[in-house]
Order: sequence, then structure tokens, then C-alpha cells
Amino acid sequence: MENQTHFDLSFSQSIIEEAIRLGFDDGGISHATHLNDDASKMEKWLDDGFQGEMTYLERNKEKRYDPRLLVENTQSVVTVLMNYFPEEKLPETNQFKISKYAYGQDYHFVIREKLQQLLLFIEDKAGKMEGVRAFTDSAPVLDRAWAEKSGLGFIGKNTCLIHPRKGSFFFIGHLLLPVKLELIQKEITDYCGTCRRCIDACPTGALVEAHRLDARKCISYLTIEHRGPLPQTLKSQFKDWIFGCDICQDVCPWNRFAKPHQEARFRLSDQLKKMTKADWQTLDKTTFNELFKDSAVKRTKFEGLKRNIEFLK
Repeated sequence: MENQTHFDLSFSQSIIEEAIRLGFDDGGISHATHLNDDASKMEKWLDDGFQGEMTYLERNKEKRYDPRLLVENTQSVVTVLMNYFPEEKLPETNQFKISKYAYGQDYHFVIREKLQQLLLFIEDKAGKMEGVRAFTDSAPVLDRAWAEKSGLGFIGKNTCLIHPRKGSFFFIGHLLLPVKLELIQKEITDYCGTCRRCIDACPTGALVEAHRLDARKCISYLTIEHRGPLPQTLKSQFKDWIFGCDICQDVCPWNRFAKPHQEARFRLSDQLKKMTKADWQTLDKTTFNELFKDSAVKRTKFEGLKRNIEFLK
């Protein structure tokens, strides 16, 4: 049964304030509904085959478009952002490249822990809730769509969520709640304008046009999600990336506002920082497990990372 208790605007504001106190960089609230426009865009993207081997995106589509089908009685979506822009980056010389989001501990663990703490705060004020779920890139949820809907930014031409004061190097998390919260009104405009730096900078042409990414050409997709041999036609265009790719974010003018994160668990380890190309090329499974214990790099597995390294020889 839906919770009919009324929660005023000050309660919504206190949730966002607590989220920031817990280490999130911003937060917003949306009412659960069917994402009509986003569903249409997603269907067109899937029809074009741009998902490549990510067949999981073709499953549970209605739940992806409507959180009320994913978690029964959901009335509100609390969305949070967590910065991962690093103070210290991997060396530029004699080093392969790894996406900044994978420098430290797997973000799933960190964000889920903080979302549970945020839920405890909400329940302390509003009472115990049944059927609450916390998600961060872990279920059929359109993360960027909900972030945009709650006023946390706009979707850039590179398909990333761009916060107009903080850039795009963010993880996104959600709490699906069975109560109707007051919305915090935020006006968000698409500020990409005529800029096309991300499109022009993509070495493989994966950004086929503004807001349209063909994953089959994307270095990030190919080095993480793709199974089997990498396309030889793109070999000279990988620019030393062996896990993920940040090019379309690195060139984005909005990331001049990016500030280093404050989460110790996301920091670059000394062991990873000291790796050289020679070290990577002789990488064994034991060292892989040491380097990437509790890391998002585990997604590509040892064999996948070795394949990516060998591809660049």
C-alpha cells in the first residue's frame, strides 16, 4: 500500500543536505513515472544495434523505463552524484591508460554503503519503509535520465551527464522510495551549444552524431564489455587505453570546473602508479589480483585486460 504521509519541502531539502554531508556532491528528487522520451530514444538506439554485445540492455526494458515496475509502490526517486575526478592521475609517459573511475575501489561498494546510510537518515525521520531499493549502475535503471530529471545536469553530446558547476566525472546512485516527496525545483538547460569537441576528439568515431554513441566503436565498450578479439581496423586509434576511455570527457569544456574528489577509497594506489608499459606487458594473474582487489577493473577479468594490452603491441 502506498504511504500517504505528507512530507514537506524542508524534508526533501534535508535529504539532499544529508547526502552531501555523507560525501555525495549533489542530489535531487523526482517523482516515479514512465520515462516516455527516454524510452523512445533507447528503443531507437537498440534498433540501430548500437548496444553491441550488451544484450542485457534488451532485457527488462519496461522496468528500465518505469521504476514502479522495478520496485513495487515506488513513488519517488532520490538521485545522488559522487565525484571521482582524481587529484593525481596516472603518469603520462611509459604508461598505459585506465579510465579515472577505475583508479580506486569499485564504486558500487562505496556508493551503496553511503546510500544505505542516507536511507537510515530518511527512515529515522519518516519511519521504516518497506521495499526500498538502492541502485548504482546495478539494475535496469536509466541513471542519467533520472539525474537529468531531478535537475542535476544535462546530457551532453558525449552522452554523459554534465553538472553545470562541476563537470561530468560522476557516479550516479538512486534510492527508490515508497513515499511521495516534494520536488526541489531546479532549472536545467542544455549548455552544449555549437561545441563539438567530444565528437571531433573521439579517435574511433564512436560519437556518430550529437547524443548518439555507437558502442561497437567505443574504446570503453571494447576494452570492458566486448568479448573476443578486438577490431584490427581500430588498432592505431586506441591511444594506449587498456581499460575504458576518458577522451570525450577530458576535452569537454565543462570539466574545467571539475575538482578533485575527497573519497580516499577512489585514490590511485602507489602500486598502480608505479606500473610501466613493460610491467603491464608481463602482467600475471597474481599481480592483476593485487592491483585490482575490489576494483571495477575486475569486470574485464585478467584475460580481457591481457587481450587489451596485447592489442596495443
